[in-house]
Amino acid sequence: MIALITGGANGIGAAVARRLAADGAKIVLADVDDAAGQELAAGIGALYVRCDVSALADNEAAVAAALSAYGGLDLAFLNAGVTSGCGLGEDFDLARYRRAMGVNLDGVVFGVHAALPALTASGGTIVATASMAGIVGVEADPIYAANKHAVVGLVRSLAGQLAPAGVRVQALCPSFADTAILGEFRDLLAELDFPILPVSDVVETFLRALESDGTGECWFVVPGRESAPFQFRGVPGPR
Repeated sequence: MIALITGGANGIGAAVARRLAADGAKIVLADVDDAAGQELAAGIGALYVRCDVSALADNEAAVAAALSAYGGLDLAFLNAGVTSGCGLGEDFDLARYRRAMGVNLDGVVFGVHAALPALTASGGTIVATASMAGIVGVEADPIYAANKHAVVGLVRSLAGQLAPAGVRVQALCPSFADTAILGEFRDLLAELDFPILPVSDVVETFLRALESDGTGECWFVVPGRESAPFQFRGVPGPR
């Protein structure tokens, strides 16, 4: 397997990279954290490329690096993500908003666009990291919830469109996982006695989503429950 992992230098991306590399996959790590990315790449025998996923050209360059180094691409794990750090009231910050939407939504859209020709050639798979914030509302960060809902909608909508080309697309929807993205929310979760997911649980669910025969599935990962595709209720249609 040849895999491109965005946001691959830390957190969920790094954990998935280690697991796939241990299973013999060839990995391209794409991130903006050069020090961590290069260190991880050296440790697992991967290729590191600097990639700001909010820039289409960077996504195209990352895919080109995979094709140049390994001759193809079987998996695009579009995982890079950030919180917004602002709300919609007096604390609204246009730059923070643009960054959050650029990384969390544009990064998936651009990643799909860049990787699709190679994945069509290989019959490959796209896995996008959404979040439980893509399924439920998040009062603490509505902008984050908005772009993660968009990722869920994108994955569900692309599934049927890409199926004739032999490309599957899945969404990974973890609850609060033990990664740096938690930031200041870590203290709040502790106050609320809300359990934090071990990253290993997210990795196991990622592998199940990857190995599933389905497409357009949104795999939830929450503490104390067995992960599975979320069952969206049917919406009323016309009569």
